[in-house]
Amino acid sequence: MIQVNHVVKKFDNFCALNDTTLHVKKGAIYGLVGPNGAGKSTVIRTITGIYKPNQGEVLIAGEPVFENPSAKEKFAYIPDDMFYFQQANVLDMKRFYRGLYKNFDNNLFLKLRDAFPNIDPKANIRRLSKGMQKQVAFWLTISCRPEILILDEPVDGLDPVMRRQIWSIILSDVTEYGTTVLVSSHNLRELEDVCDHVGIMHHGRVMVERSLSELQGSVCKIQVAFQEGMPKLPESFEVLHMSSTGRVYTLIVKGDQEEAKAQLSKMNPMLIDVLPLSLEEIFIYELGGEDYAVKDILF
Repeated sequence: MIQVNHVVKKFDNFCALNDTTLHVKKGAIYGLVGPNGAGKSTVIRTITGIYKPNQGEVLIAGEPVFENPSAKEKFAYIPDDMFYFQQANVLDMKRFYRGLYKNFDNNLFLKLRDAFPNIDPKANIRRLSKGMQKQVAFWLTISCRPEILILDEPVDGLDPVMRRQIWSIILSDVTEYGTTVLVSSHNLRELEDVCDHVGIMHHGRVMVERSLSELQGSVCKIQVAFQEGMPKLPESFEVLHMSSTGRVYTLIVKGDQEEAKAQLSKMNPMLIDVLPLSLEEIFIYELGGEDYAVKDILF
C-alpha cells in the first residue's frame, strides 16, 4: 500500500534520508521506531507528499504521491504539530474536511461525539489544550474513512484513558474496514500492543523491517542457573548481553529460542526459563544500547 524505494532527501548538505526503503502492506499496522534524528518524521513527510525526494520514489497504492491528488485522497495524516484555521471550531473544520475527502462519514462523526465528551464542537479549537486539539484531529481524521492512516507521535500529550480510547477506535476501524496504519512513536510499549509490523530506523535508513512475530523470534531472553556458575558456552552461541543475580543469569541471545534452550539444557542447569522479549528490549539490543551504535545482530 505504501512503497518507499531507495529515497534520498537532503537539506542543503545534510542527508536526512539515505537510500531509505520501506514497505507497508494493505491492512497492516506498521510501527516506525528509532532514536531522535533517525529520520522518522522526514520519511513520513515524504510519504505524505510534503517533501519531494532528491532521489528514489514514493508510491501510494502504486501511484506517485508528490503533487498527485488521487494518491493523496487515499490517506489522512495527523502530524505531531496540528494546524487549524484561525477562529475555526470543530464544525468549521468538519465542513473543510468534507470538502477534501469524498468518503467523509457524517454519521460516524456524530457517533464519535460520545468518544470526546470534553470537547465543545462550537469552541475555538486554537484555544483548547494541546491534548484536546489532538483529540479533535482524531475525531475529524477517522471520520474521513481514509484507506491509509498516517500518524506521527499520535497520542503524545493524551491521558492514559484517552490513549486507550483512541487506539480502540483505530483498531476497530482496521478490523472492520481493513484500514492501513503507519505510526511513528517513541512509546515502544504502546506500539507493541497494536502493531503487527515494525521498521527500525537509524541514520536515515530502515535497518530492520519485519513482522513483530519475526522480530521477537530472532532474539530471545533466557534465565538460567547452574550449581557452580556459568560454564563456557559454545562459540556458536551468540550472547548479546549477560547479567546475573546470584546464581541466576539472564542472557539475551540471538537466534531461535528453542535451539538456544536446547543447547543450554545439555549443560545440566538447575533451572532454565525462556522469557518474552519486549519491543523496547529488541530496539535497545538491535541498536546496541544507549549509544545506538548499530550492530548487525539480526542478519
